[in-house]
Amino acid sequence: MDISIRPALIEHEAASHAWVPARETDWRLRLPTVGGSGVTLRELRPSDAPALLELLSVGEVARFISPPPTTVDGFERFIAWALQERSAGRYICFGVVPEGMDTAVGIFQIRQLDPDFGTAEWGFALGRTLWGTGVFLAAARLTVDFAFDTLGVHRLEARAAVANGRGNGALAKIGAVKEGVLRRSFLRNGEYYDQALWSIVRDDWRRRRAAGPAAIH
Repeated sequence: MDISIRPALIEHEAASHAWVPARETDWRLRLPTVGGSGVTLRELRPSDAPALLELLSVGEVARFISPPPTTVDGFERFIAWALQERSAGRYICFGVVPEGMDTAVGIFQIRQLDPDFGTAEWGFALGRTLWGTGVFLAAARLTVDFAFDTLGVHRLEARAAVANGRGNGALAKIGAVKEGVLRRSFLRNGEYYDQALWSIVRDDWRRRRAAGPAAIH
């Protein structure tokens, strides 16, 4: 279960909207820990690096994401970078911790596309053993809630390779709207892939959330 967030996990670039994000200083100082049905999202820790390397570097998971780090040290540097970018207010990365576990088995990322997060992009990668368990859906709901309620995002975008049926299906299941196809927009292993562009708008999400869980599949 994975879609790429650009740029790559370890080689990143730093990314106005009149709406002021709520509780901005809180998340810049430290990401809150948020919990849902059988899953907790928390800030990444250096101790997560070995598990992330093992789970996110395998073929099925890594096939349609920007190349992940290839060593424990690489993931530790990515985690340090993520903390720096969060402190700067440009990016956040949650570790996904299923109930009964201590280490992260995946990540959910959000990066600003506007200087104040009016428009943002999200992406995720989850260890293969957790696919189909409900962990993705629970973590995705928490991530989208955080984007809209805490970061103050108005429009949340995602890009998934058209060939990534599982990733596109996951976005559809969470309620994202497919807006079009970005032709030959993602380079992976020397091959360019078409990407689907998906979006969730804050007002739509809140209406569905108010209607109850059945409205968000």
